[in-house]
Order: sequence, then C-alpha cells, then structure tokens
Amino acid sequence: MTVPLRSISRRHFCLCCLAASAATVGGGWLSPREAYAEARGLVSLIKDSAALSPIVAHKLRNNISVLEGSGGNIAVLTGPDGTVLIDAGIGVSQQHIAKALADLSADPVTHLINTHWHFDHADGNNWLGALGAKITAQENTRKYLSQVQRVEDWDYNFLPLSPDGLPSEVFASEKSLKLNGASIGLKYYGPAHTDSDIAVTFAEADIVHVGDTFWNGIYPFIDYSTGGSIDGMIAASDANLAATTNKTIVIPGHGKPVSNKAELKDFRDMLVAIRDNVAKLKQQGRSLDETVAAKPTAAFDAKWGNFVIDPGFFTRLVYEGV
Repeated sequence: MTVPLRSISRRHFCLCCLAASAATVGGGWLSPREAYAEARGLVSLIKDSAALSPIVAHKLRNNISVLEGSGGNIAVLTGPDGTVLIDAGIGVSQQHIAKALADLSADPVTHLINTHWHFDHADGNNWLGALGAKITAQENTRKYLSQVQRVEDWDYNFLPLSPDGLPSEVFASEKSLKLNGASIGLKYYGPAHTDSDIAVTFAEADIVHVGDTFWNGIYPFIDYSTGGSIDGMIAASDANLAATTNKTIVIPGHGKPVSNKAELKDFRDMLVAIRDNVAKLKQQGRSLDETVAAKPTAAFDAKWGNFVIDPGFFTRLVYEGV
C-alpha cells in the first residue's frame, strides 16, 4: 500500500485499504465490492486504521458532544455524575479517545451505553469497563458480546469480550436513566440493523443517537447473522422519524456525525425505493447476480454508494431480505 493510513480520511479509509489489499492478490485494482470480497483482513484493516485515526469532537448542546473517528460515532455527556458515553468505539483507539474525553472533561467515564453489539461500537468496552464504567445495553447485546460470534459477510469470528467489557445492566424493551441532569431514554427497536439495536434519547437537549439504524450519506450494512433485515431497517427509520422534529439533533451510527430529520428522511426514502426495486426484480424470477446487474440502486449511487457498502453489495444485502 503506497498511501499512509494516517493520510486517509475517516470516510474513505476502508475502500483504500481493501482495494490495495485486493490489488496485490489479483494484479490490478478491483471494484470496492470485489475488494471487500477478496480482502480477508477487513476487520483487522479497520482496527489498524482506527489505531492511527485522530478523534474529532463536535460540541452539540447541553454538555453533549459527539466524537468521530473510531468506528461508530460516540456521544458524550459530561457533568457532575461523571462522563457518560454512548458507544465505545474500537479498542485500539483508546489513547485517542481518552485524549478527546480529557479535552471535554477531567471527570472519569462512569457510564457507557452500547447501541448494539458490533465491534466498531463495543470493542472499547474492555478498557472502559476495566476503568470502572458501568455498561448498559439491550439484553441481546450482552448475549452476542458474551460468546464467539461469526459475521459471514466480514469473514470474521468475534471473540467474547472480557468480563469487564460485558454489560452489567441489561433491559428488554425500554429503560430510563437520570445522569448529569439529563433524562436519558433507552428504547429497543426490535430487529433492525441487528436484533440488539437501541435508540438513546436526551430529552431536554432534544438529541437522539440512533446507532446503526441510520448511516448518514452512505449505504448501510445489514447484519442478517444477528437478526437484521431491510424491513427492520425501514421500520426503525419510521420510528426515528416519528420520534424527532425539525429541531432534533440526530446522531447516526456512521457518516457525518451531526444530522437532522431531513437527512434521516432521505435515508428512509432511499431504503424503501431500493427495497421495492429489488423486490420487484426478485419477484420476476431474477437471480441474485441478475438483480445486481440490473442496478436497482442506480438513482442513489452517486450520493450513497461511496463507502465500503458499495451499490452491488448493498443490492445483495437487500435481496437477501425481500
């Protein structure tokens, strides 16, 4: 690879890594989808880049910020009860995350909430838990983090987290917390991106972290291995839209970290249109490869198709669920 990882933007590092890795195998540059399929070290590449990537803090309102640069976007609430995190990022980012948190507050992290189980949101649980953070999550998140979990689309077996990294407090459908003067609502979506996803709402600030039920400006991954589905993603988007106003700050799991209801609606409308396009082709008897070749995402690719989940791969994910 000729381009240093540190010079690659957070938005595009995966594509560059994957294409470079695949080029060494096939003797030439591959499409993002081909690179994704060929590069068996995808998770390792993501971790390697996260170890170098700086963390950028965006201050929102009511002592709430969002950190960008280690896997999923991380929300931070500071105050006298200690620092509260929504998601933990990737463990190799510890040094960078710790510095960003110290710049926001000298108080220790006392509470961590996981939006779901995926490594780019929960891998940092180990070091944060070891430092004393109380970890809260939906019950399925603890289940997946407690056992070997294979994600076939990533060709990767995730090992259980250490005891320190496992959520000590779990809930089934809803939970309310009061920390640093903020009313924090946790609500389970049901099967969506996975079957462990929750929304985290800061009532007074009118801010909601919706985890990976919303990827801002990029096609999302849908994890069928742990209960995700395209219809579940659309249902979660409908729930998010119903729970927000034009003044609500929406924090997505990936993509531009500070968003709003209008961008959320664009995401939902894209999901519905592509779902319907793919379903129609499948109902006509088109095979998976024939459906991909028909380019049912074409009207949306210029805006949404420029990340790891490229148009062909997203079509395959949708096809699996219609």
